[in-house]
Amino acid sequence: MNRAPHHLRCEYEVNPVGLDCRSPRLFWQLNDARRGARQTAYQIVTDNGWDTGRVRSDQTTHVPYAGPALQSRQRVCWKVRSWDAHGLVSAWSAPATFEMGLLAADDWQAQWIGAPWVGGPKTTSPCPYLRKHFRVTDRVVAARLYVTALGLYECSLNGARVGDQVFAPGWTEYRKRIQYQVYDVTRLLRRGRNELGAILGDGWAVGYVCWHDRQYHVDRPRLLAQLEITCADGSRQVVVTDESWQAAPGPLLEADFLVGESYDARLKPIHWQPVVLFPAPAAMLVARRGPPVRKMIELSPIAPPQKVDGKWLYDLGQNMVGWVRIKVRGQAGQTVALRFGEVLDARGRLYTENLRGIRATDYYTLAGKGTETWEPRFTFHGFRYVEVSGPPPRELTGVVVHSDTPPTGSFSCADKLVNQLQHNIQWGQRGNFLEVPTDCPQRNERLGWTGDAQVFCRTAAFNMNVAGFFTKWQNDLADAQFPNGNIPSVAPDVLGGHEGGPAWSDAVVICPWTMYLCYGDTQLLRDHYTSIRRFVDCLHKESRDLIRAYDGAKWQGFGDWLAQDGSGNSFGGTPKDLIGTAYFAYSARLLAQIADRLGNRADAAKYARLSARVRRAFQRRFVTPAGLVGNGSQTSYVLALHFDLLPARLRPVAVANLVRDIEKRGNKLSTGFVGSSYLPWVLSDNGRLDVAYRLLFQKQWPSWLYAVTQGATTIWERWDGWTHDKGFQDPGMNSFNHYAYGAIGAWLYAVVAGIEIGAPGYKHIRIQPHPGGGLKRAQARLATLHGTVESAWHIAGGKFRLAVTVPPNTTATVRLPGEPKPHRIGAGRYQFEVRYDD
Repeated sequence: MNRAPHHLRCEYEVNPVGLDCRSPRLFWQLNDARRGARQTAYQIVTDNGWDTGRVRSDQTTHVPYAGPALQSRQRVCWKVRSWDAHGLVSAWSAPATFEMGLLAADDWQAQWIGAPWVGGPKTTSPCPYLRKHFRVTDRVVAARLYVTALGLYECSLNGARVGDQVFAPGWTEYRKRIQYQVYDVTRLLRRGRNELGAILGDGWAVGYVCWHDRQYHVDRPRLLAQLEITCADGSRQVVVTDESWQAAPGPLLEADFLVGESYDARLKPIHWQPVVLFPAPAAMLVARRGPPVRKMIELSPIAPPQKVDGKWLYDLGQNMVGWVRIKVRGQAGQTVALRFGEVLDARGRLYTENLRGIRATDYYTLAGKGTETWEPRFTFHGFRYVEVSGPPPRELTGVVVHSDTPPTGSFSCADKLVNQLQHNIQWGQRGNFLEVPTDCPQRNERLGWTGDAQVFCRTAAFNMNVAGFFTKWQNDLADAQFPNGNIPSVAPDVLGGHEGGPAWSDAVVICPWTMYLCYGDTQLLRDHYTSIRRFVDCLHKESRDLIRAYDGAKWQGFGDWLAQDGSGNSFGGTPKDLIGTAYFAYSARLLAQIADRLGNRADAAKYARLSARVRRAFQRRFVTPAGLVGNGSQTSYVLALHFDLLPARLRPVAVANLVRDIEKRGNKLSTGFVGSSYLPWVLSDNGRLDVAYRLLFQKQWPSWLYAVTQGATTIWERWDGWTHDKGFQDPGMNSFNHYAYGAIGAWLYAVVAGIEIGAPGYKHIRIQPHPGGGLKRAQARLATLHGTVESAWHIAGGKFRLAVTVPPNTTATVRLPGEPKPHRIGAGRYQFEVRYDD
């Protein structure tokens, strides 16, 4: 039965409000469980006069709106129907909507405002409470609030909070781009007197950012808001931020990401005074891109609190990111102090040395009025443990916040430790995908490190829908790009202009290409093609005989960060020039492929030639006739093999050398951030799946499972963040929530479970499980843009049995262990069985 299409989306979202793309893209899924179900045609109809008619196409994703030109504030209702392989038409889908934001600069009538008081580079100040009273003369039929800030905001109408996102308007390269949000506030307004209010926080624009002083961008938070009201009589009213607003300090005495929050419930905002007007910043105002940060999960302590050194210590059982909500009773003026840490020291006390000196403490002063409930607004912490001093809470709840990237993938197998590893990978992603892909969420850093993101982005796309998240962050990368075309180490850039160096700055190429593979998004490639090309051209121009040589005066060069083969440094032993040249060849090759996908044949040929030339330069400089690559480090071989930089005759030699080094170390890796992400792939792709499994199941450090055996609930920054013989590693660089080594997650999905991309966006799927290492069972599910794909296998009685689900409107190629001939199948559910001997 050809049922109506469902799961309608626009720009990856359900009924989005506040778009500024002139041709938003539409998505839907077929609701057809029949084997071989596919779409042969579709028809889209909108309420503004666009009717595609019957379009012969199997496309159900990224279909561009092509109706009448869209205007600011316009709301469009659309629906779709499809024709199946037999020419039968479905019913119409349920309608969906999208709504435009303010598309022109002169749509904005509001002015930037703020409080008359200001803190200093090293001193916080009370968060401003802002308000505006106004009257509405008739029943409200529609109202939209367009709002942004430099800093953070939380708006209210008549005392009710507007929206559910936190840390709005988000973190961008504020010199270039400031996001605004749009809220439907129709139900919050009433006839007569109304109050529009806002609380401002320092956030990334004003507060401490990494190791800088405060006020990196501006000296105080600022608000821009425009409330547009339509009444039943047809009249329109616009309420804007201007000199008529008032500001007052209130109970929120300080709010900073690194410092924490201080809240005195005895205080009220009563000393109202005129606001200050500010000139508009040079940055352009853009509608929000990517998912907002929200409260996503709540955790309760796993045991009653313990008394340690006169303070109560709570264990939430999971290293998480967010804050705690408390319910407490006490006398007016008593203060509850909440201090946070990821781990405990040897004496069972809160360990905070790895926070690098930040306070990371929240304070709540009681009003003394019965049971009081409080949680922060404008701060977050990375923690598992909470130390409480003062009146003990009657209830304490962990509130997990992260960018609202819906879960899409799951992996499990017969090994409990590997399952915990997958758990840790997903929680590391939750904790660090907060507006930007941060390195860590707890110490004085929390930056959008480019190298971490590029090694992990493929795993991220298995675990969650990160299409919108990386679309937004790619804008941050482009906005941070230097005039010479290079890319900084972090985006948004707050490190003062340091170029990122190999594997870090290459994120500008690798991340959008990966998103294209995972979601089929050519628009992302098109939007950033110039930025990508400028970067590769910069590498070419600044190379020396096509060698991307280390230049400490220009770029930081993190090498194979935190590899075990370094000599008293954090960069690892692999030569930086080798890493740089390998990534130069790879980025040029990806650019050639991007150009080809976009139909730019001249550039495709140009950069393919450049990549080939760099490949030859790599061989001349770093490869001996006997097959030694670089200094023989594991990462030297991994990059040469994974990026296809070796002559065919030397590939087996390189694989043998790599395996020999692994075995010499007792079946242990020595790789860091760069090499570890590719290491299992290189082994399984080159006939040494057995060695890859040995590394996976290794429990001694350095290994993926060592931290798991030590009770970790997220991925550690270092292989040896804590060991029995040495205790804690250097606290200056020892995060216990750092997702980079979690990049192995993609290998678990694609190789162990066997779900791999066959065509961009999983339009075609490759199902090829690789059992090994004595593992008897594994399964994975992935919600693609077309529907859910599943691969579940188990071994019993000399048989390998595989269950496969292929979503509608896609096809798959299934390869079974030991069978040379693949099975080509359409949508549906299938069972396969083949003889299998361990």
